[in-house]
Amino acid sequence: MKSKDLSGQVVRGDEPGVAQPLPGATEKELTAGLTWTLRAALNVAALQCQFEPTLLTVDNYNAILTDHRAELKDSYDTLTKYFQRMNKAPKAGQSALDQFGTRTYSSFNAVASQYNFCQISSEIGRGALYAPRGGFSTIARERMRQLRNSLVPWGEQQFPRYVRSEWRVPRLDKVCWSGKGEWQTRKCGPLDFPPPLASVNMAQR
Repeated sequence: MKSKDLSGQVVRGDEPGVAQPLPGATEKELTAGLTWTLRAALNVAALQCQFEPTLLTVDNYNAILTDHRAELKDSYDTLTKYFQRMNKAPKAGQSALDQFGTRTYSSFNAVASQYNFCQISSEIGRGALYAPRGGFSTIARERMRQLRNSLVPWGEQQFPRYVRSEWRVPRLDKVCWSGKGEWQTRKCGPLDFPPPLASVNMAQR
């Protein structure tokens, strides 16, 4: 069995589709947003991937919260200051921060590609455990594109599958069938059923 290669390029955090936009953000604020986005993604994986305990998404996530606590706190504090800076009223800043968090979590909807998402999340979580303290943001920059790619449904890459090229039913008119359930070619022509099988790779798009 062979999984789709979902690897991607290193990101800064302001590329389209990688993290929630942070207009006017500094380099440090972009890094904070990207770091917090990866934390959110691994949190989602811990909740969604428990159907396969060997992926260790829950254990990985809990260990990451402990091992990278200082860096994660610094990222959250940096984001808090960013939204306060961009919104003069404290209440508006907090509301914008809350919206950022909600949209970040929602962006990891993996209903159609749960297997891919869980597999990649497990790999990234394991890599984060071996990253030195202060290196979680590096993992985020190196692996976020791959994590986003995992949200696109892909199937098995090595072995082709067979699916029907189209779905239809034969004519069911009584005149077309004998009393023994045999097709009457003379009355209704050749039986064009079932439709031919087409060899296709389910993962191809």
